[in-house]
Formats: sequence, structure tokens, C-alpha cells
Amino acid sequence: MEGLFVRKHAEAVARQNADVCVLYLHKDKNISKREIVTQTTNGVKEIYVYYPFSLLSYLQALIAGWKEVKRLWGMPDICQLNVISKNSLLPLYLKKRYHIPYVIVEHWTGYLSISRTYGGLLHKQMTELAIKESSIVMPVSDDLRKAMEQCGLKHEHYHVINNVVDDFFYNRQKSLTQEKKRILHISCFDEAHKNVCGILRVIKQISNIRHDFCLAIVGVGTDYNYVRQYAESLNLLKGIIEWTGELAPIEVAKQFLKSDIFLMFSNYENAPVVISEALATGTPVISSDVGGIPEMVNKECGILLGARDEQALADAIIYMLDNYNKYKTDTIKEYGKNYTYDHVGKELIHIYEEILENYS
Repeated sequence: MEGLFVRKHAEAVARQNADVCVLYLHKDKNISKREIVTQTTNGVKEIYVYYPFSLLSYLQALIAGWKEVKRLWGMPDICQLNVISKNSLLPLYLKKRYHIPYVIVEHWTGYLSISRTYGGLLHKQMTELAIKESSIVMPVSDDLRKAMEQCGLKHEHYHVINNVVDDFFYNRQKSLTQEKKRILHISCFDEAHKNVCGILRVIKQISNIRHDFCLAIVGVGTDYNYVRQYAESLNLLKGIIEWTGELAPIEVAKQFLKSDIFLMFSNYENAPVVISEALATGTPVISSDVGGIPEMVNKECGILLGARDEQALADAIIYMLDNYNKYKTDTIKEYGKNYTYDHVGKELIHIYEEILENYS
């Protein structure tokens, strides 16, 4: 999962006949010396540098990685920085030394007021410098842009860029043959973030009055065992909850295609790819109205409600169980087209070309 969204952006650009190389540095406490791995994935050259954990090791890894990029691939026309702070050192160097411009794509929820972990003098100074020297800053939601600006990260060129949804979410037809109506939730099981226990309490409440549905929960994470134990304490009816564990992306797509409703109840979010995937498959959404989600889901696509409002969630689920067929699959899929490789790749290429044309 590390860097998954970055990889999809890189592949989207590569599909537009650009020559793309990704340099990825990863600290590993289990190794004593630096290791470099290179591979090509879907047309993208990837250079991985694994290094023992220390600031000096990071700097050495960054230098070694850049040398490997030059040796195996060459000099870039433009760079894209995907994780700010110390990773900013290389694009800043390339801009000052070789006059190569760079852009920033930002996914991090740490700027959001509810989860704010953006702090530390050095971190802030590096982030501010990286933002200032970049040609454009591309958060994945307008809500994230506002949060970054509230953190003092001003820039005259902000532009929202969508994440990418895999092709196989678009290439299949929904097949709903099961007896019970099926609700799908996908989670990283970070309870402070995803509020899965809130979902379970509401499911318990609804199951006391009707039994014509089930909830499939996909994923694993830090709080997985805690959430499973909490579910057991609720004494839910047998068959109401299906736990799938972690699934490969193509298996996740199959889960969407046999589900009637997609459900999230997060306390905070940015621009969840799982909602993009729901739209791509034409699945109506119930979600808390947080982060960038209102930019993705409108009344044609589903229902939004207040975070932590369990009565509103119960009302929404009951309504959707009886009315999900009123949400038009083809209409929802039209909104999902904003997340295709082609759409996002063309947008990124246009931005790169515009920067290079005007850069001096």
C-alpha cells in the first residue's frame, strides 16, 4: 500500500507517452546497509532505496538514489514531489542546480484541523520552502487546499488533482443476485479515523427491526482485533456481518460489483479512493460529510450526513435499503469517469507542459 496513489499517478502520466521514473526511499530498521532495487512497472521506471534508519543514512540514500536515476534513466524535464519535508531536498537541489521545475501533489491528512499532526520547526520550515519554490501545488481535494492554507502554506497556484481508479473498476457490470441487500464498507481500521464501531452500533440498531441486509467489511489495520471484539460484544445476528480481511484491488472491485450500497462513517477524511471506486462501479454512497467527500458525492450519487451522527446514519441506511434502485448506475458512473487513468493523466501532462512552456 505504501505509495499506491503515487504509483497510479505515475502510470497515468506514462500512459500519455511520457517517460517516467520514480525514486522511492524507504527506511528499514531490519537492515544494516543500504539496498537498491530497480524495476519497471507498467511503463514506469522504479528505483527503490532501502536504508537503515538515521538522518545520515537518509541523506546518503537520497544521493545514491539520485545517482542511480541519472545512471539508469537520465535527467528529468520536470519533477513531482509527493511527500514534502526532507524529500524536498532533491527537487530543491535540481531546481537550483539545473533549473528544473517541480510540482507538488499532496494527500496527507495531517494538515486537517481534526487530525493536525503538521508541526515541528524543521518540518514546517522545509514544507514552507518546498511550497514556495514549487511551480504548482496539487492537493487531492479543495478541502485539503483550505487546510494547507490555514496552516500558512500559501501559494498562488493551487490546483486540485484527482486520484486514479484502476481500469477493472470500470470494465465490469454489476451483478446483484444475492437474496439480501448488501452494504459494503472498506476500512484501514484506524478507529479514531474510520469510526467502524459507530457503523456497527447502527447496524445493530437496524438489525433489531429488519433482517433483509448484510454488511461486508473489507480490510485490516491497527484496530482490527479491537473492532472484531467490539462486534462480538454487540451480539449481532449471525450472517449480518461478513469479514473478508485484506483483499487485492481486483477482489475489491468484485466486492463493489456485488454490493448495493457503499458505506463510510469517518470522523475525518481527505479524498478517499474507495469513494472514487464506488462511483466508478455505479454504487450509491452513504458517507459522513467530511473533508473532500462533498466534492465527490452529490444527491445523484448518495447521501451525506454529519460525522458521529448515528441516528442520521441509521435513517440514511434504512432509506437507502428501500430506495437504492432510485440511484441510477449510469449516472453515478459518469461522475466516476473523473478518476480514470486517461482523465487524470491528460490533466497532469497538460499541467507539466504549461509549466515547461512558461518556465524561465
